[in-house]
Amino acid sequence: MKHILNQTFDAERALYGLTDAEVEHCRFEGAADGESAFKEAREIAVRDCDFYLRYPFWHTVRAELSEVRMYETCRAALWYAQDIAIDRSRLFGIKALRECSNISLRTTEVSSAEFGWFCKDVTIEDSSLSGEYLFMHSEGLTLRNVSLKGKYSFQYCKNVEIFDSFLDTKDAFWESENVTVYNSTVKGEYLAWYAKNLRLVNCKIIGTQPLCYAKGVTLENCTMEACDLAFEYSLVSADVHGHIDSVKNPLAESRIVADSIGEIILDENRRDGGSAEILVRT
Repeated sequence: MKHILNQTFDAERALYGLTDAEVEHCRFEGAADGESAFKEAREIAVRDCDFYLRYPFWHTVRAELSEVRMYETCRAALWYAQDIAIDRSRLFGIKALRECSNISLRTTEVSSAEFGWFCKDVTIEDSSLSGEYLFMHSEGLTLRNVSLKGKYSFQYCKNVEIFDSFLDTKDAFWESENVTVYNSTVKGEYLAWYAKNLRLVNCKIIGTQPLCYAKGVTLENCTMEACDLAFEYSLVSADVHGHIDSVKNPLAESRIVADSIGEIILDENRRDGGSAEILVRT
């Protein structure tokens, strides 16, 4: 195994195709401003390194990255990569993860717009994420104990499980499919419009006009705060503990149960011509 220690690299493709190697305490910066330091690398471990240059891990396979710091200038850090484990790191450049598969992040801070597009089989644990359009068109996502802040997260995603997390994200889960969220807070306006098969279990939902134009929405033992005009033209089964500000035109065959509902709005000309079962506990 090769060992590369305490060096600075700024050349184009400085470690191109590196195989079976450990890289520690190195910096990727300098006047040459070279890109793609580890492109096509295989079976590598990168520890305690600083990245200022672009595209370092394109087409990299089977890598362990620990205590690495990718700064804002380190754009599009991981694309087309496979079997990557990232631990105790910071990813701050835009588009840090795209079209990758079998990726794990643990105890990592991500601040990256357009993070995680078109990815498959990504696991994130004990981490924080911020950015816009996180995870668009990705599938096979698992998040545990994650704090997420941004806009337009999880659009067009499929097969997602989220546990014990705090999601502060406007327009989340639009046109998503097969998403389950457990024991989490989901805060943001216009939650999950046009979603299919969204299940929320023991969750707190905060924000205006949630869960509209959706199909197969299930709420189990959830609470809703500042949620007005909920469920418009959605097919939903909802068990809500506490108050819903207002419910508007859920589709026929829906069933909504809550402790109290401020207003039930059922337009005479609603599109399905039927009426949902809307119950207030006594």
